[in-house]
Amino acid sequence: MTDSEVSYTPSWLRSLLLGLSQIFAWGGSFFLMAVLIGPVTRETAWPSSWVYGSLSLSIFISGLLAPTVGKQIARQRGRVILMHSGWVIGAGLVMVGLAPVLPVFILGWCLIGVGMSMGLYDALFATLGQQYGLEAKKAITHITLISGFATTIVWPSLAWLIEYFGWRSTCLGYAVFLSVIIPVLYHYGCRGQNKFQPEKARDNELPLGLPTENQTMFRWVVINFMIAAVLMTAISVQLISILQAKGLTLKSAIQLGALIGPCQVGVRLLDLIGPKKHPIWSALISSILVLAGLLILGLDVSLATIGVILYSLGNGIRSILRGTLPLELFGSDSFAIVLGRLARPALIAQALTPLAGGYIVEHSGPLTLLAVLAALAFLNIGVTVAIKQQMAPRLTH
Repeated sequence: MTDSEVSYTPSWLRSLLLGLSQIFAWGGSFFLMAVLIGPVTRETAWPSSWVYGSLSLSIFISGLLAPTVGKQIARQRGRVILMHSGWVIGAGLVMVGLAPVLPVFILGWCLIGVGMSMGLYDALFATLGQQYGLEAKKAITHITLISGFATTIVWPSLAWLIEYFGWRSTCLGYAVFLSVIIPVLYHYGCRGQNKFQPEKARDNELPLGLPTENQTMFRWVVINFMIAAVLMTAISVQLISILQAKGLTLKSAIQLGALIGPCQVGVRLLDLIGPKKHPIWSALISSILVLAGLLILGLDVSLATIGVILYSLGNGIRSILRGTLPLELFGSDSFAIVLGRLARPALIAQALTPLAGGYIVEHSGPLTLLAVLAALAFLNIGVTVAIKQQMAPRLTH
């Protein structure tokens, strides 16, 4: 099928469907634990560390499977994998909701981790990269703009369901919802054929690696994505503790933390309507904003609002970069495999971050953790500059 024969191109309607799929999938996996932890531990008396640990384990499994999923997407199976992800996450939620003992609860989260590798950003962006090539950058920006409302929509809804129906019934009901809605959203959102490879690519036709000249750049991007994943996860878990350590009350800290979502959505909208630029410039801006936000958080408590806003703006750009930067740097031909290889170390680092961050907070306090995160953010600016230097010969704007 030639480019001219492809009838489906990125559109707001498809982006809306895919953005909704991400809201629902993230809500039933990564973001679910935030509203589940309290009711689960109160009813079961299971140790909170083990309950939280089940989410870390699911992220770890998702990272381990990311390259394998990327290879399957490169074999023209992206749409099928995405559609089945709702059933896999749903099956995990059924195990979680019915779990009579802690090991079954943990096993359910392991299955959710498999579904996360199949249906969250990395798998979706890889599939779009194959379908649309560089044009996928537009769809990725649209999707991240829409999915930025995930916590705003999902957390209140799940909290209400848990309050009235209990956490077990909520998990079971949400499992049915995902099993029905996710296949439908991906079926219509990912319609169209791959523009860049034969309809049924053989294994020996797949790009197994990167050209030699791209290997160094790839390693720098891996480091960049790992640091960004650590920063995002650590702040998500420990921001309230950091703000309280600076002197804010719990209520004020929560209210300040609520700024993150709107700021992230706002900066994605600005990226969409603003002048077009190479993703490496967005990466540099993102890194600088994150560092500035963390440094300001470490100053006087009166500046905390500015610090949270700057951090949120930088982190909001990062979600777009997760798809657009690798696509621009390495092209669409090997995009699915590259994205899978990039996702594994970032997700594994993300899975280990709550444990490492909790250890630092327990032994040295939240402000020490903030200093460590600021140092990592500073390092990531240097890594971004290194990526820019690697691509300097072909950077034209």
